[in-house]
Amino acid sequence: MLSYCTNVHPAEDLDGILAQLDAYAVPVREDFGADRLGVGLWLAANVASGLAADRPARLKLRDELAARGLAVQTLNAFPYRGFHAEVVKHAVYEPNWADARRVEYTADCIEVLGDLLADDAAYGSISTLPLAWRAPWGVSQDERARLAFDEVAGVLRKALARQSRPIRLAVEPEPGCVLDTVDDAVSWLARRVDPEHIGLCLDTCHLAVSFADPADAIARVYDAGLSVVKVQASAALHVEEPGSDEARAALAEFAEPRYLHQVRELTPTGAVLAADDLPEAFETLPADGPWRVHFHVPLHARPEAPLATTTDVLTAGVAALAARGEVPHVEVETYTWDVLPTSRRRDVAAGIASELAWADTALAGIEEAR
Repeated sequence: MLSYCTNVHPAEDLDGILAQLDAYAVPVREDFGADRLGVGLWLAANVASGLAADRPARLKLRDELAARGLAVQTLNAFPYRGFHAEVVKHAVYEPNWADARRVEYTADCIEVLGDLLADDAAYGSISTLPLAWRAPWGVSQDERARLAFDEVAGVLRKALARQSRPIRLAVEPEPGCVLDTVDDAVSWLARRVDPEHIGLCLDTCHLAVSFADPADAIARVYDAGLSVVKVQASAALHVEEPGSDEARAALAEFAEPRYLHQVRELTPTGAVLAADDLPEAFETLPADGPWRVHFHVPLHARPEAPLATTTDVLTAGVAALAARGEVPHVEVETYTWDVLPTSRRRDVAAGIASELAWADTALAGIEEAR
């Protein structure tokens, strides 16, 4: 079941979430032409905490979802709260995995998903951040994070004992974080977590920004005894010759103040250079090789040259998973609709429906070929 992530909507209370499901998710489902639509819910920490303490409220939410033709198999528990604040930037990585609040939030999400999980879902998934932004981070934080994952694995085991279907945590590598790449995540997780309960979330925008080969990255996950629990279907910006005036002007339209837009440059020698945000990239990167920018752009939309997108990385990644017989949850995650350049903005519900239609066609062909 293909889902779209509701972190694109700003509500951080239950009434607001239901109102936004009516305003967006139901029209998306109708426009997409589906009797039932998957939604990857984002619940701010206060909402998750309230629902975790109130089972009747969880069951009511399940009924409200079903009445709207919506189903849940995955949650996005990366942003803790304030994901649509005027400025988010590094705040999205707090609290990190060395902070007890991250464990509490994740445990609340596990409790909530146990009651929301669609009847036909083989398992539930919850995506989470890659430990923290890379600094400050040291040995003591690393050990606290290891213990935190042990604690969450215990919560997941208890949840499985109660309800027979597993819920699995999916760690999402992101440029600039402690676990910057898939290789970083594999190296850290393989030595510290129970792979039965904890694996990876493969965000294909992040994967593209790292200039990793999708099939090779996925092979390393499984060779290490881990698995891809969830795919966030997303695309980055790509520009082949970022040093041109035309390219810089086109990219400048995407330099907005709310989110970080990490940039990576592939040099002629094969090295990857880094900048933590797009304005910084203009000042510090040599622009001798192609750039990829962490800006989730709509999957179905093709920007004008000299810009392009990395949907080829998405399709290659899903094809590599399908070739292995793996069919993880797939969640379309374009949370940037209201920070796109003004000329590129569209009606959000119609845009998400178009993305889902694109993904349904592109990924269905891969599944049929498996």
